[in-house]
Amino acid sequence: FDADPDAYSGALPQAAPQPAGTEYTCPMHPEIVQDHPGDCPKCGMALEPMTPSADAGPNPEYVDFKRRLWITAPLALAVFVLEMGAHIGVPFADWIGHTLFGWLQFALATPVVLICWPFFKRGWSSIVNRSPNMWTLIAIGTGAAYLFSIVSLLAPGLFPPAMRDGMGMTPVYFEASAVILVLVLIGQVMELAAREKTGDAIRALMDLAPKTARRITDGTEEDVPLDQLRTGDSLRVRPGEAVPVDGTLTEGRSSVDESMITGEPVPVEKTSGDSVTGGTLNKTGSFVMQAGAVGADTTLSRIVAMVAKAQRSRAPIQAMADRVANYFVPAVVGSAILAFVLWVIFGPQPVLSYAFVAAVSVLIIACPCALGLATPMSIMVATGRGAHAGVLIRDAEALERFSKVDVLIVDGIEGAYLLSLAAALERGSEHPLAEAIVTGAEDRDAPRAQAQDFEAVTGKGVIGTVDGTRVALGNAALMRDLSIATEAMQDRLDRLQSDGKTAMFVAIDGALAGLVAVADAIKDTTPEAIRGLHDAGLRIVMATGDAEATAQSVAATLGIDEVHAGLSPEDKNNLVTRLQSEGRSVAMAGDGVNDAPALAAADVGIAMGTGADVAVESAGITLVKGDLGGILRARHL
Repeated sequence: FDADPDAYSGALPQAAPQPAGTEYTCPMHPEIVQDHPGDCPKCGMALEPMTPSADAGPNPEYVDFKRRLWITAPLALAVFVLEMGAHIGVPFADWIGHTLFGWLQFALATPVVLICWPFFKRGWSSIVNRSPNMWTLIAIGTGAAYLFSIVSLLAPGLFPPAMRDGMGMTPVYFEASAVILVLVLIGQVMELAAREKTGDAIRALMDLAPKTARRITDGTEEDVPLDQLRTGDSLRVRPGEAVPVDGTLTEGRSSVDESMITGEPVPVEKTSGDSVTGGTLNKTGSFVMQAGAVGADTTLSRIVAMVAKAQRSRAPIQAMADRVANYFVPAVVGSAILAFVLWVIFGPQPVLSYAFVAAVSVLIIACPCALGLATPMSIMVATGRGAHAGVLIRDAEALERFSKVDVLIVDGIEGAYLLSLAAALERGSEHPLAEAIVTGAEDRDAPRAQAQDFEAVTGKGVIGTVDGTRVALGNAALMRDLSIATEAMQDRLDRLQSDGKTAMFVAIDGALAGLVAVADAIKDTTPEAIRGLHDAGLRIVMATGDAEATAQSVAATLGIDEVHAGLSPEDKNNLVTRLQSEGRSVAMAGDGVNDAPALAAADVGIAMGTGADVAVESAGITLVKGDLGGILRARHL
């Protein structure tokens, strides 16, 4: 507002300006693509950006339709109560007079029809472009009811005496047009709200990347916007900052949290020559990197593009509805014309009046008011029932599709004295594995000791003195630096790693003393949930970025049918599409940014409520507790 107050001077909020080159598409007809905003030539709906920008404001159409609903809903309710009063013993027409009663309904219904004018515009577009859809019938049906009622109100003498009441008035259908339009408007508001949340998924992805990067030029450093970066630029990344773009570390060491991209919780040690990915979080050290991929070529940008593409893809039910509409709409119009012709030929006098009433009746009855009511009602009921079971449902389609799913893809599930020495060292470390070792020592009541001369060797381990004893904890590289032989325990180390554990050597006073292993424990509820899903007829496939040995170990423990390890976000997305190409109906359960493209591409995406926001926004179903048992509850629901 401060930058451009005029942009907000109108009655409606203005959409945020889109970047140059933005393409727009129709939510109902994704084959319609153009380089500027406007209306769909097939159905008249407002076109939306194919990829929302990170700073996009509220959808103007959503705000507009919500305001239209607040105005029209009370008016439609009032005209409905007036017309239906006679059916429940409240004769409003007798109390106020039939003529005034008709004009009162006209006064209430007319603002509803005028305010819902966009629906008639869409209907007209569908007729002009020979693309019949639900807007065709809604516009024809409600328009016919409204116009018929006006003629009936203004010139009741045009209709045969048999149609008139004792006061000489003919029936009006103002309440039919008003109520149907408001029901459709409710459906549109709910659909627009769901699409607004869909855009939040992509914006959450975009927010992972920082807005600026610290570029080093000729020895000086300055913060510059990301769009000014070029391949080969030298960038400094300080502790706690997000890596701005993909590139290679050229100077320094650090521990980088890549969980938002890889899904794996343990930060990765980075030294000179190692690659880093934009959007990941630098934990401990400061380093200099050389920019590799920038702009749309970064891993994060490619993930954004994949999510946007998957969200724009058409559901099979949409294609089926379009095919039905291609026949249904002309059939209804044809039936109305046929009714008119038959009444003209065979009907009693006055034939034109009877024929007109018969034709309009067909249009009114065939108007698909269920399209405006059934879907919102099913969404509300399913959402309410599901919420009580810890299952949040994005839309009715996701729940309907889940009943047909036959493949479920899940992400990977990741001596006292010796432990006392290891814990003493790790109390001085900020490495993520340190907390697990300290907690494990406390759980096992290992003696508590203090370490002195603590030293962290980046990428290798830690060294220190505990009660006068020199202790080292780390990987094989650290042991080699200290000239400590590890061959005696190499087989044991390999077995631990094959069981899915992260194992480290412990050396005391220059000699190898043992191993400490850390594992991401399987939840107690998981085995039972896997058995239940198998009983429900689902094939369980694990897709994880973890190592093959770890994944195979967990799969063997849980009885998972198929394992794919070491997968990137693109690989997971490709796995989903490959299974779909084999005729499978696929559900994907995940909790990280790396899962977002696959969640959006799957027939049903299932997000863990404990996971990343973007995973939740990309999924049709969210499990509040992040428990696989929720998938089974969703299947039963």
